[in-house]
Amino acid sequence: MNIILTILLVIIGLVALLLIVALFTKKDYVIEREVTVNKPKNDVFKYVRFIKNQDFYSKWVMSDPNMRKNYSGTDGAQGFIYSWDSDQKETGKGEQEIKRIIDNEQIATEIRFEKPFKNVSQALMAINEIGGNQTKVKWSFASSMKYPMNMMLLFIDFEKLLGKDMEASLVRLKGILEK
Repeated sequence: MNIILTILLVIIGLVALLLIVALFTKKDYVIEREVTVNKPKNDVFKYVRFIKNQDFYSKWVMSDPNMRKNYSGTDGAQGFIYSWDSDQKETGKGEQEIKRIIDNEQIATEIRFEKPFKNVSQALMAINEIGGNQTKVKWSFASSMKYPMNMMLLFIDFEKLLGKDMEASLVRLKGILEK
């Protein structure tokens, strides 16, 4: 009986320790990746401003070819909403809305996830001319995790996990634009 009580107290202690650590753990994270495209800035911006074009370069959008998609509004304009629903747990369900467009410079979207967990994230595609026919595309993704879920940031490297998907997507985008 003492062994069971000791094991139970150790488990309770570990859970309590993790919850205390989560109080002092960061809740926000930002992931940024960029690629240089050998095309004029205007051509690059004209392509990335349309959310439907993500079907061809975004690893996340391409993860389930059978996902159900709905659109509301005018693609490439503020207020456009793209929603998805997938039977694949990793792809989940949610929507992405164009929140702000600065012509030829950036497009800001809000991504609202419903499944596999509820969360809201901000994404930004910034387009900068490097010179001549070279353009830098910088993609950033910012989000946060509420307590006590922020504890996951201690164990899961979101920078690495999401960053590699962003890099793969940007490489695909570069290939499409440079054809």
